[in-house]
Amino acid sequence: MIISRLILRNWKNFKELDVKLQERVILVGANASGKSNLLDVFKFLRDIAKPGGGLQKAVIDRGGITKIRSLAARKNPNVEIEIHLSEFGSDVVLWKYGIGIVQEPRGYRLPYLSYEKVWEGDQLIVNRPEEEDKKDIVRLTQTYLEQINTNKDFREVVRFFENTLYLHLVPQLLKYPSAFTGPDLPGDPFGKGFLERVAKVNEKTRKSFLRKIEQALKLAVPQLEHLEFATENGYPHIEAIYKHWRPGAGKQKEDQFSDGTLRLIGLLWALQEGDSLLLLEEPELSLNGAIVSKLAALIHRLQKPRKRQVIISTHSSDLLNDRGISLNEVVVLEPANEGTKACVASDIEEVKNMLKGGMTPASAILPRLKPKDINQLTLEF
Repeated sequence: MIISRLILRNWKNFKELDVKLQERVILVGANASGKSNLLDVFKFLRDIAKPGGGLQKAVIDRGGITKIRSLAARKNPNVEIEIHLSEFGSDVVLWKYGIGIVQEPRGYRLPYLSYEKVWEGDQLIVNRPEEEDKKDIVRLTQTYLEQINTNKDFREVVRFFENTLYLHLVPQLLKYPSAFTGPDLPGDPFGKGFLERVAKVNEKTRKSFLRKIEQALKLAVPQLEHLEFATENGYPHIEAIYKHWRPGAGKQKEDQFSDGTLRLIGLLWALQEGDSLLLLEEPELSLNGAIVSKLAALIHRLQKPRKRQVIISTHSSDLLNDRGISLNEVVVLEPANEGTKACVASDIEEVKNMLKGGMTPASAILPRLKPKDINQLTLEF
């Protein structure tokens, strides 16, 4: 399944948002326009649905309801999220899930549900608050999404949310793991445990994944000949063998890889790992522009057999210069006085005309996102 439509009210940067989404979604916008906050909607639903999660923890992990609610919210204090789910390649809505969240006006100030609704097709199968909720208001501090005994009729939706994968691999966490102590973040969003994840995959699948990654890296990384998984003193490693005039002298472990090589390995692994919703934040970081220009096509080629939705945030003109990107795949975020406005690029007449005139998505879209006073940016001493 994929998320075919997203509706938000009072979520962080967004006072109002209503956009249709495709199998591949590319979020573009200036710094602080809300790209990360938009991705966080899907992580928020994952954090509610996953085992050990729940509404209370998901809100607390984000600093409380006041950190989630849009600053532009006025009379309506509800934070509202509605998701439509469809099959890959279809416009038919199979499921809709919606919640409204407010904060207790007194007492413990806990977040609670103003409503929770689930539709199977056009049939409303959950409509809270129900009679039992009205008798015991504490029930509204938990969603049905997080309760096994109440979500049997829409467990397909629960599984979809809880399996959402977010990856923003930070190379330094792999190179110097002992330098970063303390508890690991839930879901390992920055890839600190990436090698342990690789180690847990069965050998046949692991070799298949690494072989495909090796083929891509041979085109992107000069002199690389072979990529393999290894263990040393019980710790997992990825090793690369490079061409070298001294036989046996060209082998390196991950702590010797460039940042770009590690990020590319993480990206290519994630694209092959499962068929759940995949969130990629600025995958172009540390990568050569020639490689970035191939990312959109590579993502499309790897996601299609798995019927997997991929949502990407980016600032990269190299990525957006791909003429294979359709305007209905690009969501444009533009800050305004009452919160960020979002629309699909195909709804912007000016952008459509520019593409008809031969421009690329990058040249048609990115100039309109440039801060208006950017030319005045200087440093004076």
